[in-house]
Amino acid sequence: MDSIRIRGGKPLYGKIEISGAKNAALPLMVACLLTDETVTLRNLPHVADITTLINLLCQHGVKAHMNGHDGGSSAGRSICLTAEEITNTEAPYDIVRKMRAGALVLGPLLARVGKAKVSLPGGCAIGTRPMNLHVDGLEAMGAKIDIEAGYMVAEAPNGLKGAEIRFDTVSVGATEDLLMAACLADGVTVLENAAREPEITDLVLLLQAMGADIEGIGTDRLVVTGKPKLHGAEYSVMPDRIETGTYAMAAAITGGKVELTNTRADLIEAVIEVMEEAGITVERTENGMIVSRDPNSPILGVDVQTQPYPGYPTDMQAQLMALMTVSSGASMITETIFENRFMHVPELSRLGANINVHGRSAMVRGAKELVGAPVMATDLRASVSLVLAGLAASGETVINRVYHLDRGYERLEEKLAACGADISRAQGD
Repeated sequence: MDSIRIRGGKPLYGKIEISGAKNAALPLMVACLLTDETVTLRNLPHVADITTLINLLCQHGVKAHMNGHDGGSSAGRSICLTAEEITNTEAPYDIVRKMRAGALVLGPLLARVGKAKVSLPGGCAIGTRPMNLHVDGLEAMGAKIDIEAGYMVAEAPNGLKGAEIRFDTVSVGATEDLLMAACLADGVTVLENAAREPEITDLVLLLQAMGADIEGIGTDRLVVTGKPKLHGAEYSVMPDRIETGTYAMAAAITGGKVELTNTRADLIEAVIEVMEEAGITVERTENGMIVSRDPNSPILGVDVQTQPYPGYPTDMQAQLMALMTVSSGASMITETIFENRFMHVPELSRLGANINVHGRSAMVRGAKELVGAPVMATDLRASVSLVLAGLAASGETVINRVYHLDRGYERLEEKLAACGADISRAQGD
């Protein structure tokens, strides 16, 4: 397996272009199953999860054609997806286990052809990701779904019908799945307590461009009037707000100054608010933001609780914890979304971090310094928290099992090295 080596202690200075959002691109790609015409997506990130989903869609009968280059700017990269005919309705375990977004084909397949067999999802081991909200919602729309040998076996021979659905808890995946299914259902579907993440808005905008009738964009109540058919569309994937926040933290933890381009500050307002409270300077620009910290100015401890959007995102929790390990005080970080998302704590502790976990909260007391050591990545965001800590640590940090990073970060070493980081990848067996 590949590993990443970092010799820390170098402030970052320069410019980083933010890629398209993986978490937005995945459901946008799945939406191609709702039409027999071509859906073209621009600003596509070049990460492992995108490749995995392309493989899944192709085995359903989708024809995929990638345009643009793999290196440098991602702005010119696009993909054309044409699901003229659904030739296979099974989403196999070997593909879906690699990422939870693979399960999003359930609703669109049911809506388009009336049947689906979809493996229960995988992805990062950061806690349970139950599919009950997906299943309950689709059953309310007239589907019959059984769980057999790790698969959701679903059929709706008479098509899906509009229904009023209220989610017990906020779920991005269930909102996306049922939203897409509702676009081809007969009648009106109302989704109450729907997720409000920007990635949901991105999906709504694409579906509207495809001819869907959706009201309530950006709110927790989405009203969908089903159509018998959707058409093709062209759409540009939103900037990756988690990548934006991650590189903002990188500038802060190293005491440097980095301009982040091809992004928007409004996507990470909750993160910016916390960073400013910690003493970090964030200057908004027309094309992104400039993040800086005087290396002689201390990082202040802050208390944070993760929340569904527009609260502080769970996908930025590990990065903030890395920042707090070198703060001048103490901070309390509480995780409310996933119950097993502190697996990076033992690895950060190997670098000298002072962290005590109590249930769903972690008390972080700033250390005088971090010292490089071999560490092991456990999931996507935990991986990048170790990169951040390695950038701040003295000596050499080697991060193993970085295939997690490749699922969600495009050209991470290249982007950081261009700003002065001493970082490289060692190819594994």
